Formats: sequence, C-alpha cells, structure tokens
Amino acid sequence: MTHAQEHTSHTKLIWKVFGILSVITTVEVILGILKPDALHLTKLVGTSLLNIIFLVLTLVKAYYITWFFMHMADEKKSLRRAVVWTAIIYIVYLATLLLIEGSYINDVLGPLTKWNY
Repeated sequence: MTHAQEHTSHTKLIWKVFGILSVITTVEVILGILKPDALHLTKLVGTSLLNIIFLVLTLVKAYYITWFFMHMADEKKSLRRAVVWTAIIYIVYLATLLLIEGSYINDVLGPLTKWNY
C-alpha cells in the first residue's frame, strides 16, 4: 500500500460533527433567549423541563466532543465505555445534586428573600 491509500481524510466527518454541535448550540441559545413558558414553567423531577432539555443537550455535545475530537471512536470498546459512561454518570449525578440542593435552598430561603427576576 502506498501512503496515500493508508491515510483517509476525516474532513467530512469533522464538518459533520461541527454542524451537529453548531445546531445543538444554536438550539440551546435560542431556548435560553426565548425561555418558552411551556418549558420554563413545567416542572418535571423537581426542575423545569427547560433545565432538563439543557442537561440532555449538554450531554449530547459532551459525547460528540469526546467521541470524535478525543478520538474515542478508534479506541477499544472497554476503554470507550469506561471513559464515556463514567463521565455521563458523573455529570448526571452532579446535576441531580445541584438541582436538589438548589430546590432546597429556594424552598428554605424563598419566603425570607425577595427574589428579583
């Protein structure tokens, strides 16, 4: 094999991933600016549906970045699972703790504080 045959260009893949990440980021920004009442005021699992959508979109972006830009697609299956699943479980755990504690602080300090929003 010649050197040209061994090397495959990933330019299309990089642009595809860039496009996906750009679309997800654009959706996040638009949702953050518009803050639709149907999503913002609907409570699900102790937080608004909008927060859950942001968490899911952020996890999808983190997955794509890890998978393609950290070259996890080329690694062994066990290493990929160890890195990706550990990160996802850790992020979901931290987000859950933050939402629970934030809700608790709001419930406790809400009556004592005038929130300006």
